[in-house]
Amino acid sequence: LFEDAFLGLLEKWRPQVAVLIFEFGTFSRASYENGLAFLKDLDRFLGALPAGWRYAVEIRNPEYLGADYFGCLRSHGVAHVFNAWTRMPELHRQIRMPGAFTADFTVCRALLRYGRSYEQAVKTFEPYDRIQDPNPAARQAMRELVGRAVNRREPAFIFVNNRLEGNAPATIQAVVEDSWAEDSQGPHS
Repeated sequence: LFEDAFLGLLEKWRPQVAVLIFEFGTFSRASYENGLAFLKDLDRFLGALPAGWRYAVEIRNPEYLGADYFGCLRSHGVAHVFNAWTRMPELHRQIRMPGAFTADFTVCRALLRYGRSYEQAVKTFEPYDRIQDPNPAARQAMRELVGRAVNRREPAFIFVNNRLEGNAPATIQAVVEDSWAEDSQGPHS
């Protein structure tokens, strides 16, 4: 079904498709008793996917992050999505988790500040016309991810949402400008 109803329709745009992200919302214990039960289904799902596409998985259960999860993704060449989300460990913490880099490409979604709900972000940031709450830690983590990818000559796909700081284009600009400033100063300035 996935191949016929989705991938088949994307086939003519394959060269333009950077990565296909499977976002899994927070699972309750009624859905999955534990992370291993989820991983059993995830492993079967990923194993059935056709080759030739970049795939990434985003989870919202912080307790699932660990060696078994990362190992499952790695065995299929699927990237973990480093995600800034209300209940997920902050980006810099995810980056430093052993085994967190699971593919030959990197994916990041900078969506929300840790501890802030989606609804709070909407109320705080609408109409999304400027940065209202800078998040230096998230910016630094995004720069680290890009730097790692550049050093390894691998692609990195970094997605930024208005609800991270108030205005995604301005956040992206700040990350880029900060990167240029770091580059011009050198690594030990």
